[in-house]
Amino acid sequence: MKYQLAQLNIGRMLAPLDSEVMKDFVSNLDDINALAENSPGFVWRYTSEGNNATSTRIFEDDYLIVNMSVWTDMDALFDYVYKSAHVEIFKRKKEWFQKLDAMHMVMWYVPAGKIPTVQEAVERLVYLREHEATPYAFTFKKAFQVSEYISSIK
Repeated sequence: MKYQLAQLNIGRMLAPLDSEVMKDFVSNLDDINALAENSPGFVWRYTSEGNNATSTRIFEDDYLIVNMSVWTDMDALFDYVYKSAHVEIFKRKKEWFQKLDAMHMVMWYVPAGKIPTVQEAVERLVYLREHEATPYAFTFKKAFQVSEYISSIK
């Protein structure tokens, strides 16, 4: 069976999405989403109302927003996050988002063609917050290969 990499990252906004504080973030969303969709290795991204995921709430927090996607592999996701025009927006995150005390991103493997749910992603994030990184839930800093994941589920 072939596997792909799913990821979730969350951010707590400094102000409501329709505020002046968030205006530049919102105005860049379509371009950043298009950049992801046209990046090598992109498979899928979660959307809720509209063409983004800004209306989805987790942890009963109206200021938390989610970003979830699937990529062919970790290198493809890494290149998009840190080696594409996305990095310019990423560098500005302090303008729009609070620093979170808890882990705010997680990665895990899914069978190719499987679309993860927000609930599944949140479960992986909670697991990572409560345990160290494992093949079940991990980060770029402590990553696992597909082979390690497969070995862990046998």
